[in-house]
Amino acid sequence: MPALASIGPRPAAARRLPGDSGVWLFIAADTFMFGLFFSSFMFERLKNVELFNRSQQALSPTVGALNTLFLLAGSWFVVLAVSAAKQRMEQAVVNCLSLGLVCGGAFAVSKLFEYGAKFAAGLSVVTNDYYLFYFVLTGVHFLHLCIGLVVLAILRGRAKTGVGDERFLRWLESGACYWHMVDLLWIILFPLLYLVR
Repeated sequence: MPALASIGPRPAAARRLPGDSGVWLFIAADTFMFGLFFSSFMFERLKNVELFNRSQQALSPTVGALNTLFLLAGSWFVVLAVSAAKQRMEQAVVNCLSLGLVCGGAFAVSKLFEYGAKFAAGLSVVTNDYYLFYFVLTGVHFLHLCIGLVVLAILRGRAKTGVGDERFLRWLESGACYWHMVDLLWIILFPLLYLVR
């Protein structure tokens, strides 16, 4: 049972940015890169709104919304894992990271089925400008997701050896920050690719 002092908020002097500063630098650079991608997409869309709207009709907003729920649920479990690690609840950390992995895996499987359906319909990166952006943006995001799944799996494995180490908490916070970035990028991608008209 953790001491009462460890459950409350940290003292003001002890507050810090969660995770490693290197992870935040990576997140900032990655977010900037995606910002350029998003701006390029909107610029090209404005030049040919009709083509983009017509091409968008082949996407299922329901599938996109389901994928959003998978990632939001995954992020929630990762937040619970960090909270459990601060209270040294080893099994809770393992369980929450496992559930985060399941949610991320569900997103990956859903996305692969979605890609398969597009390829079966003859749609690819060379179909038109919309699908060039669709496959590049979601493909780069999918790569980030796969990296995030590997990170969560490694953290889950390390959690089994004990979560009392301050270094493990820093690793977990860094992994959580990365995972939330993956989630945030999809929250922007979903309306941009599936809903904006």
